[in-house]
Amino acid sequence: MKKALFYLQALMLYLIALLPFPLLYLLSNFLYVILYYVAHYRQDVVRGNLANAFPEKTDEERLLIEKNFFKYLSDQMLETAKMLTLSKKSIKKRFRMNNPEVLQDYFDQQKSVLAVTGHYANWEWGSLIVTATYNSPTLIVYKPLSDKSFEVFMNRIRSKFGAVMVPMKGTLRKFIEMKQQTFCGVLVGDQTPVESETQYFTEFLNQKTAVFLGVEKIAKLTGYPVIFCHMNRIKRGYYENTFIHLTDHPKDTADYELTDLHTKTLEEIIRRKPELWLWSHKRWKFQPKEIQEKPSFAG
Repeated sequence: MKKALFYLQALMLYLIALLPFPLLYLLSNFLYVILYYVAHYRQDVVRGNLANAFPEKTDEERLLIEKNFFKYLSDQMLETAKMLTLSKKSIKKRFRMNNPEVLQDYFDQQKSVLAVTGHYANWEWGSLIVTATYNSPTLIVYKPLSDKSFEVFMNRIRSKFGAVMVPMKGTLRKFIEMKQQTFCGVLVGDQTPVESETQYFTEFLNQKTAVFLGVEKIAKLTGYPVIFCHMNRIKRGYYENTFIHLTDHPKDTADYELTDLHTKTLEEIIRRKPELWLWSHKRWKFQPKEIQEKPSFAG
C-alpha cells in the first residue's frame, strides 16, 4: 500500500512537471489559496517565527510577509516538481550566475571549495545551476529523510546533471575520498541539529539559535576556502546567484568565527527580502542549555 501511494505521488509530480510555466503558476495561485486559507498550513509556526524574528515590525507588516511567504512557498513547491523536466538550457535561462568566475578561479588553481547556503529562494534549483555550470564535480550534502523512497526520488532529481549526493553523516569521509579532485561541496547552513548533539548556539534573527558546526569543522580540517551562495528571486520563475567570499584561510579563523559569519550573512539576506526564507520550518525547537564541553577546531 505504501509503495503504491509513493508511485501515485511520483506520477502526480511528473504530471505537474509537464505543465508549461504559465499553467504551473496558475496552479500555484490555487495551491496558495488551499495552503493559506483552507488548510492553514503551519500558520502558527510561521507567525511565531516571524513575531520572534521581527519584534520591531507591526502586526500588519508581519502579516504581509506571512502572505508573501505562502505565495512563494506555493511557487517553490511546484518549481521543485518542475525539476523533473527542466533541461540544462532551461535552468541556465532561468537562473543567472552573476559571478561564476569566483568558483572557476578556485578550480583553475586546483582548489576545492566549500559553498554554504540556506533554505532561501529556490535552493533546489540552485543545486542544478551549479552542477550545470561547472565541469568540476558538485557534492551536495543532504539530511536523510525518514521516507527512503522519497529520498531516493528527490536525490535522482537533484543529481540529474551529475551532482553527487552525500548524506550528512558521510560528508567528511566523502570529501576525503575526493581529495585528489577539485570539487565544490555544497552545505545548507541553517539546518536544526538534534538537541542531544547541539554544541553551539549563535544569535540569529533575534534569537539564540542552535547551529550545525559542520561547515566550520570541515573547513578547518581541510583548509578549503569557503564561499556563500546568495540566491535571490528576480521575478516569478527567474533567479540569480551571487557568490560571497567568506574566507580563503579557514584554519586561521577563531573558533566559531566562521559559523557566526555564514549565519550572519544569511540573516542579512533574509532581512532584505524575508518572504523567501523557509518560515514554516520549526527552526527554534529548543532553548540553550549549559554546554559542558565545546568542540575544538584545532588542526
